[in-house]
Amino acid sequence: MELHEMQEKVREQDDREKAANAYVMSLVALMAGLPLPIVNLLATFIFFMANRKSSYFVRWHCTQALLSQFFVFVLNTISFQWTLRILFGSLEFSNEYFGYLCVVILVNIAEIIGTLVSAVKVRKGKESNWWLFAPLTDVLVRKES
Repeated sequence: MELHEMQEKVREQDDREKAANAYVMSLVALMAGLPLPIVNLLATFIFFMANRKSSYFVRWHCTQALLSQFFVFVLNTISFQWTLRILFGSLEFSNEYFGYLCVVILVNIAEIIGTLVSAVKVRKGKESNWWLFAPLTDVLVRKES
């Protein structure tokens, strides 16, 4: 194997690892800052900014991970504020609240599973396109760096 081929293989492996870490970052942040919805988004954003000049593959997966975290952040923030208003404000528990809370919990579980699956697939060099975020990621990420 030539030196150029070996360097290309190492670079490709590094890219797969960085792209997989974009998904793993949100899980690590989830464990660190569970009660605060902003922690996951900030950790993913910092990783995104650190890799914004990486290869297209890495940038694409960092962007998709960031978009998914933003979506979950919005849902979690609404449920967090709603819960605080019930506990410390004038709102009361309602069927709407419990329905929304169930949806948020299911979305969070789906996002965690999707993140794990994506991290494994990307680490193996396979594409992982989330049906809701992949089209938007395609629009936001340009092929040239």
